Amino acid sequence: MSRRIGPLLTLPVQQSLLAARKANATTARCSLDLDRSTTTVELHADAWSWDGSRFPFLQGCKDRTIYHWVDTAFQPVARFTSSLIKLVPTPWGPPTFEIDGIKMLPTARVSPYADAERKVGLIAPRGKRILDTCGGLGYFAAWCLAGRAAHVYSYESNPDVIWLRSLNPWSPEIGNRLTLTQGDIAEQIVMLTGDSVASSPFGCKFTAGNICAR
Repeated sequence: MSRRIGPLLTLPVQQSLLAARKANATTARCSLDLDRSTTTVELHADAWSWDGSRFPFLQGCKDRTIYHWVDTAFQPVARFTSSLIKLVPTPWGPPTFEIDGIKMLPTARVSPYADAERKVGLIAPRGKRILDTCGGLGYFAAWCLAGRAAHVYSYESNPDVIWLRSLNPWSPEIGNRLTLTQGDIAEQIVMLTGDSVASSPFGCKFTAGNICAR
């Protein structure tokens, strides 16, 4: 992924920074992109520095919350319109998300990213045009692209979920082989031409969670 997202803070990262400061360290290694990479930050008495910018230690950091930098303060990656939609950290690195407290992806025994990899393997996406009917955070689409799908047509009806994925470093970039459309697939599918999605042994049935390979 070429775009840079961050800094993103979680409670474990906050605790590691505070522990390093308490030990009188001047720098600390941590991840500011949900374990996609590690980086070095400089520690000060009341703040820390990274990538040429200075950030305060987050006050009142909560578990099960991801924070992003907005103007002059860290804010939760969450929105409330008709529902509370929130990006939620996991022990695996790749986050899940919740709608009104209901977890949308499995995390108890497996990373949601690894779960998407396993399910995408069921449709063998190489060379196929894939219909991703409920885009979510884009993990299914990411593994279809990694599996050399010819193109992924992804649909997500909720604009707040699309906003979440714009802040998620594990979500794939939109590009030549990935199209993301905001809309209900039940309405949008009539706009697809008959040959836009290729056939597969599954016939035209939804598989791998939200993916249709025809």
